Amino acid sequence: MVVPILLGITFLTFMLLRIGDQDPVAMLAGPMADEAAFAEIERELGLDQPFFIQFGVYVGKLATGDLGESWQSSERVADEIRNRLPASLELLLSAVFLGAIVGVPVGLRAAQRPNKLFDQVSRFVSLFGFSVPTYWIALMSIFVFFFLLGWAPPPLGRLDLATFPPRDITGSYLVDSLLTGQWSTAWTAAGQLALPVILFSIIVAAPIIKHTRAISLEVLNSDYVRYAKSQGLRPRTVRRIALRNSITPVLTFIGTELTGLLAAVSLLELIFAWGGLGQWGLNAILTGDFAAVQGYVLVLALFSVAVFVVIDVLVLLLEPRATLRP
Repeated sequence: MVVPILLGITFLTFMLLRIGDQDPVAMLAGPMADEAAFAEIERELGLDQPFFIQFGVYVGKLATGDLGESWQSSERVADEIRNRLPASLELLLSAVFLGAIVGVPVGLRAAQRPNKLFDQVSRFVSLFGFSVPTYWIALMSIFVFFFLLGWAPPPLGRLDLATFPPRDITGSYLVDSLLTGQWSTAWTAAGQLALPVILFSIIVAAPIIKHTRAISLEVLNSDYVRYAKSQGLRPRTVRRIALRNSITPVLTFIGTELTGLLAAVSLLELIFAWGGLGQWGLNAILTGDFAAVQGYVLVLALFSVAVFVVIDVLVLLLEPRATLRP
């Protein structure tokens, strides 16, 4: 199923970019260009060919791993993605990890005592995370914690301007500096990472709290949990039974949420000048850089497929009955 899905996404992206209102030729040629300059740029970019010929040429290059060149930077799209993806994953995975280790226990606790004070507070926090726009909470946090209080470093990227990046091993400045023993660089990278990760983890944790609570409530009201209680099992044992039966749908939901967050993180990357894949893809969309947008969307699709495969494997490990057939 992966191949037809990726081909379909590639075709739709290729088509929608070309029927949109953006004209990369005009952007590249400039306002003073004449018709001859327009025609030359169209020929160089292959835009003078029929649509299906353009698509066939692109798919042929794609089969060899060639994603084309960015029309804005003249760099290979594959190299741009390879250089920027670790920065986005560093921010995304840290926020999802923090959001999950907070959201799942809070949702489980709220479900055990519905409509009590803890449940009401957790539901309010979840609603707050749902309702507040990402860009607003990011800008307000920068204003308060950087400008007013001076607790956070300036939002100017992944490292302080006076700090040199560590030797590239994983692409994560924090991990690479720890692996190479550059403790001052690691401290700087952690400081730059703290505020965007905390903000993004709030956005991640809000739906996790809501869905974990709903799933756990359903499990706690099930017949087998009531039977376990009637047999006199200890509350701790009952909670363990409920957790075991809740974790599979919760894990599936987290994986589903994760697939959409790689694109959602682009706004935070833009505000914090993170320089990751999301910021690069957003700029490519705004400037009409066709090759870069196509590569960006393809990476999002591959990331989604990879996440779903990992989640399916984890579900089978946690719930072996999922392999049974009627």
